[in-house]
Amino acid sequence: MMTSFRILSGFLRIGMLFCLLCTGLSFPLNAQTSFTTKPWTYWWWMGSAATPEDITWQMERFAEKGLGGVHIIPIYGVKGYEAAFVPFLKKKWLSLLEHTIQEGNRLGLGVDMTTGTGWPFGGPNVTPELAAKKWKLLPDSIVVSPTGQKVKRAAPGGEGLVLDPFGAGNMENYLQRFDSAFAGSRLLPRSMYNDSYEVYGGNWTQGFEEEFRKRRGYDFREAMAKLRVNGPDEEKTLARMDYQETISELVLENYARPWVSWSNRKGMKTRYQAHGSPGNLLDLYAEADIPETESFGNSGFSIPGLRVDTDYSVEKSGKPDPLAMKMASSPAHLKGKPLVSSETTTWLANHFKVSLSQAKPQIDELFVAGINHVFYHGTTYTPKREAFPGWLFYASTNYGPHAHFDKHFQYLNAYVTRIQSYLQPSQPENDILLYFPIHDLWATPAKEPEELISLGVHYTERWLTALPVGALAGRLWKRGFTFDYISDAQLALLNGVGGREVSAGHGRYKTILIPSGLYMPESTVRELLRLADQGVKIVFAGDVPGRATGLKGNRERSRLLVENMDRLLKKASVLHSGDWEKDLSSVGVNAESMAEKGLSFIRKSYKNQPFYFVANLADKFGEDWVKINLFSGSIVAIDPLTGEKQPLPVRETNAGREYFLDLPPGKSLMLLAGEQPVARAVPDMKTGSATLKGSWKLVFKEGRPGGLPEAGMETLQSWTTLSDSARYFSGTVAYSLVFDLPAGVPLDKTFELDLGDVREVADVQINGKPIGTVWSIPFRLSVPAGVLKKQKNLLVIEVTNLSANYMRLFDEVNPGWKKFYDINMIDISGKPFKASRWDPMPSGLLSEVRLGY
Repeated sequence: MMTSFRILSGFLRIGMLFCLLCTGLSFPLNAQTSFTTKPWTYWWWMGSAATPEDITWQMERFAEKGLGGVHIIPIYGVKGYEAAFVPFLKKKWLSLLEHTIQEGNRLGLGVDMTTGTGWPFGGPNVTPELAAKKWKLLPDSIVVSPTGQKVKRAAPGGEGLVLDPFGAGNMENYLQRFDSAFAGSRLLPRSMYNDSYEVYGGNWTQGFEEEFRKRRGYDFREAMAKLRVNGPDEEKTLARMDYQETISELVLENYARPWVSWSNRKGMKTRYQAHGSPGNLLDLYAEADIPETESFGNSGFSIPGLRVDTDYSVEKSGKPDPLAMKMASSPAHLKGKPLVSSETTTWLANHFKVSLSQAKPQIDELFVAGINHVFYHGTTYTPKREAFPGWLFYASTNYGPHAHFDKHFQYLNAYVTRIQSYLQPSQPENDILLYFPIHDLWATPAKEPEELISLGVHYTERWLTALPVGALAGRLWKRGFTFDYISDAQLALLNGVGGREVSAGHGRYKTILIPSGLYMPESTVRELLRLADQGVKIVFAGDVPGRATGLKGNRERSRLLVENMDRLLKKASVLHSGDWEKDLSSVGVNAESMAEKGLSFIRKSYKNQPFYFVANLADKFGEDWVKINLFSGSIVAIDPLTGEKQPLPVRETNAGREYFLDLPPGKSLMLLAGEQPVARAVPDMKTGSATLKGSWKLVFKEGRPGGLPEAGMETLQSWTTLSDSARYFSGTVAYSLVFDLPAGVPLDKTFELDLGDVREVADVQINGKPIGTVWSIPFRLSVPAGVLKKQKNLLVIEVTNLSANYMRLFDEVNPGWKKFYDINMIDISGKPFKASRWDPMPSGLLSEVRLGY
């Protein structure tokens, strides 16, 4: 027996017991695609050594492959091309930008750009007075000095000091350079971009002491006296909290807001990677038109057959965390921002080793975390005449014209586009607003008094998952409760609706959930009291905060806070039973059972109807009946790989209505409310399968090195076992086999072809008819009725592998391809790139091929 997937390649093995098969189906209209719903790509301009002709050539390729836009980032250049370097923001550079936007308009591609080069913000217009500064606490004073940090990976014309992000007027001064440059421009990008916060060591600004006194109500030198105390101390903790809160306010008011305001005045949107900042990410992301998170590294999903690069180190790089990604999507949901973007598949594996099947689950994880505007990381501008491997950026997955998956790239793009076409116009359908107690984070000890706590995406245990709020968020996520985070400031946006729900105007929630905590601002308690008086349900999940934030007058303010908290806990709409799951249930919040079965999902509303995107990113689930909370009628399942639509079987049980999901590891589905009557069905578990046996013929087609002879295999295994030359071959190999069907199998049915372990992409034909292309786990295809014969069926499978095996040879013979300034090329461990040390990567068909019926 074998597990089959016969809807959406697909549910045809489900025995439908009512008239759907004879009455026809009515589905919701297809979602509309646009340049926004398609995936975009980072586009590094090395030395900005670009020409209009090559810009056009590469953008036409982008459009042909199904991309929706580009994000220009000027960076360091290529050795030997110095004469072609174009200084950033000079007249010639601006003409290249205008040409890019014109071509984008012609081809239907959007164009974004960084407000600078490399990262973070800085450059030749940043004087020492405007540059990042740091302070150090001495026994009887403080010393302030410049950090000396310069723009990382700067392009010609963009070199210089990093901007101080805390000083009033600094951002406005920095942007004057762009005002001058854009003064005569007819065309501007869609969006400006601000990369992840990487101001190393910056923790001071001119006038900080005055700002501290104004905001905290006492002299910073008093705070310094508290910070000098050795060991744990309550007043030291409160002083550190005041210091961090002041920094948080300054980066919001003097860095994020002026940049967003300036961009909007010029008619541009903003994409903002707030992570890494010492401020409250929820408030910072909320400033942007398009909050942007980051998927850096490999999540290590337990999907059978999914590989992790052996050089990848979680200790060094961390791994993506959907709980941190939700920091970007939550304020977007709360404030009605339709787009949430992500830097996608950064350092997923070494260059020349990343497959489409590895990229897909990382993108699925972004989707279930609320991301709906994918930016590949990325593509390097490369001249058309430049031979393989072209120009490459050191820290990315290569999605450019020399990528080993280039001829199949459109399949991934179509997949992303189908999903984003539903996610972008839909509305959030989350039950819970989870309060994020930033002050409890600021109360955690630091190694040095002046050290800032930064909220990055790489090591979330440092600021999220190890804290009570992170532990609670993880529990909610694994149990299937739907939630968004909310900050202290964002509580003021909320109002009760109908005495039962809470709304920020762009989404409705059933409750506010407060994690176990120690500190809470008095203003937050007042907001909670206001909401409780409006009937908003508030659930406390642990210890109730009993201390006010900040040093000045803390004892008296804490006393008042406790009094107000006691008033709050006596409100009829406030629950604190000690069992938060029971309390959530009592206010109508129920978990989605599919989560405990191992499925990941996001729940939204599309055209006022329930919509789910569901992905199996683990190894627990295959097929089963599940309850899906928001559905009460029929459901249409859409396969995002193909766009095919089928009804889900449904049954009635004592626990309520259940739907049958056939979703093997690696697969995903979109679920929409159907318009036909409820379909009653039961699964038909009688399934047969057969291993296709015989002599496989292998023909080496296009690829490098050429001239390899034909070969044969009785048992499928990596083609690298055939010969020394085959160990270096990167390209396409055609496998062919003649086989008969088992006796008694009817021809008028749909079959399933399971290719097993494919390295990496397979194009399939049977009896001269194209059946399809498989590029992601599970590598399965539906074979339509009428294609197969009883005897002598010819199966041809053309398998394309990675470029890693050829690079083992090429890098040894042609090391001069690594000709880039700055960091040049490194591997995923940070060492100089050397592909010759790699073992051959398995390639081709590695396991038996089976036919299901």
